Amino acid sequence: MPSLSMSRTEREAFLAGTHVAVVSIADGARGPLTVPVWYRYEPGGEVCFVTARTSRKLELIKKAGRLSLCVQTETAPYEYVTVEGPATVGEPDYERDVRGVALRYLGERVGEMYLAMTAEQRAAEGEVLVAVRPERWLTADFHKMTR
Repeated sequence: MPSLSMSRTEREAFLAGTHVAVVSIADGARGPLTVPVWYRYEPGGEVCFVTARTSRKLELIKKAGRLSLCVQTETAPYEYVTVEGPATVGEPDYERDVRGVALRYLGERVGEMYLAMTAEQRAAEGEVLVAVRPERWLTADFHKMTR
């Protein structure tokens, strides 16, 4: 049976696609906090997403200094990419990290509506950019079973 693992090129191309990511962050004696996020990624770079300054997610990221992130397809034959690595926190660029990501996931019309509807809440909570440098990768591409 052939390996189901993705090559570096395959995994980076898959991660660069539009998927909802599930982020997991250590939470002491509790189970990890696991939440969905919209993200952006360019091959060879960091996985980036925006979160509220007031979020529990941000508090745990600062404490743990790292996180895991998984993206997957929803239908068979399944594919997934998981990365784990150190996370840094910085300031988002609105056009690239907020507006650009919203339009990527929702399209122009609905994305602009979403941004308008959430502007007050985002301003009140404040936003930060989380960037994760992938150190470890886990991948699978079940299409390879049929090749």
